[in-house]
Amino acid sequence: LDGYFFKLYLLSRTVVLMERTLTNYGMNPLYIYLSGMLGKDETSRIFQLYHVGTSKKWGGSTVYWQIDWQGNVRTGKIMLYDAETGHRTKEPRSYVSWVHTELNLPNYNLKQCLFGEHLLSENPTKPVAIVESEKSALIATHYMPEFIWLATGGMHGCFKSDVVSVLKGRSVMLCPDLGAREVWQTKMALLTSVCSKVVLSDSLEQCATDEQRKNGLDIADFLLMTETPAMILQKMIKRNPNLQTLIDCLHLELVDSG
Repeated sequence: LDGYFFKLYLLSRTVVLMERTLTNYGMNPLYIYLSGMLGKDETSRIFQLYHVGTSKKWGGSTVYWQIDWQGNVRTGKIMLYDAETGHRTKEPRSYVSWVHTELNLPNYNLKQCLFGEHLLSENPTKPVAIVESEKSALIATHYMPEFIWLATGGMHGCFKSDVVSVLKGRSVMLCPDLGAREVWQTKMALLTSVCSKVVLSDSLEQCATDEQRKNGLDIADFLLMTETPAMILQKMIKRNPNLQTLIDCLHLELVDSG
């Protein structure tokens, strides 16, 4: 019984901690980058939708909270990004950590789930698309909202029977990064035993150049190649910073005619 109450204590503590991180986006490099790509309002909407947080670690980083379909917070992955490029900071080392590691939780048993899994219960019939990186899921949900975008957290991550069981009866599209198609092909049998339909997208492989394949680009990289009104506006502001002052003073809003 003591173990049961200790588990409840950890869950409640993690939920409170998660809620405390859903702010301070002005110091979150990924939020800053995506705001320039998609606009602040849309970036804020997506961050709130996926419960993406901000950590003070490394001077400001992104927290990808893993919340299962029942609303339980499993843990959070902490990653550092470059605000200018939107890429992960990998020099002089890779900056990745976990919330449970930072809290030094005793006897913590990590059981990961798909990033974005909490959205499944809110949309019981919506088709699902799965990508590798959490950042890709955020970006793709802007461009293709007709899918629930989930992330495995890596090429080999979260492809286990107990994890994919939440996709029972779902129509699923797999969108691996360039160079990962063969690996994800081997996961098809596991998914087809659970899902109503599984499709492995090869769109990236068909349109990618040799250089793009070498760099292992993902769906988010290709989606961001199309300039949005927010991107164009940010370029104009960089050329003339006074434009931002004018926008703030007059409370102007960007309207996408598309």
